Amino acid sequence: MNQLFDIKGKVVVMTGACGVLGETIVKYFASEGCKVVLLDLERAREKGEQIVSAIKAAGGEAMFLPTNVLEEAALEQNLADILKAYGTIDILLNAAGGNMGPANVQPDQTIADLDIDAMKKVCELNIFGTVIPTKVFVKPMVEQKKGSIINFCSMSSFRPLTRVAGYGIAKAGMASWTQWLSGELAMKFGEGIRVNAIAPGFLLTNQNRTLLTNPDGSLTDRSHKILGHTPYGRFLEPDELVGALHYLASDASKGVTGTIAVVDGGFNCFTI
Repeated sequence: MNQLFDIKGKVVVMTGACGVLGETIVKYFASEGCKVVLLDLERAREKGEQIVSAIKAAGGEAMFLPTNVLEEAALEQNLADILKAYGTIDILLNAAGGNMGPANVQPDQTIADLDIDAMKKVCELNIFGTVIPTKVFVKPMVEQKKGSIINFCSMSSFRPLTRVAGYGIAKAGMASWTQWLSGELAMKFGEGIRVNAIAPGFLLTNQNRTLLTNPDGSLTDRSHKILGHTPYGRFLEPDELVGALHYLASDASKGVTGTIAVVDGGFNCFTI
C-alpha cells in the first residue's frame, strides 16, 4: 500500500486551535489517526475541551493546553507537557493570529487615523505569535531530524488589501518568514524538516464576520467585492483547507519546502 499520505500516529500541535478553522482542522487530523494537541488561550479552555471530548468520543486522541503564543516560558511548559504525553512533535500548525479594528483604516478615515499601537499588537501576534512557538516546538524535530511546520498566510500575503493595514504587513511578513525559515532549517539540520504555509482565501469566521456580514446576516459591500473577484463566486468552507494541509504534513510533499499553498477559489489569480 502506498504510504505517501499516511500520517497515522503523528503528533500534531496547532496554535489558535479553538476557532472555526482550528476545530475543523484538528478533528480532521484526529480522524486520520494523529494525536492532536490544541493550544489556545485560557479563555478558550471550555471550547478546547469540548473539541477534545468530541475527538475522543470518535475514537481519536487529543489534549488541550492553555498557552500564550507570545510568552516563551508558557510555550516551554507546553512543550514539556506534550513530550511527557506523546514523546515528540511531528507536525506544527501555526494558526494563531488575528486582527484588530483600530489597526484598520476605515472608508471614512485616512492614514492620520491609524492606531500605531494597535498595528504593533497585530504585527506582534501574527509574526511573533508564529516565530516564538516555532523556536520552541522545533526542538524535537531537530532531534529526530524530521518534521513539518505549516504556517498560516492569507490573501494579504500576496497583495495589499484595502483597510487591513496592520494585518497586511503581518501576513506579508509571514510569507517571508516561511521562505527564510525553510532554507535556514534545511541548511542547518537537513532536508527532513520542512517549512511551508497555507494561504486560505475568504471564509466566514468569528474574526471577520463583522467585516463580511451585516447585523441582519446580509453581505456587506466588501463581501460583494470579494465574491466578484472570486471565480468560485462564494466563500470557502473550512473543510476545503484540510486536503492541502494533509499534503504538506505528509511525506507526499517531502520534496516541498518554502512554498505557500493557495486555497482560495481562484481569488489570487483573478485579474479582471
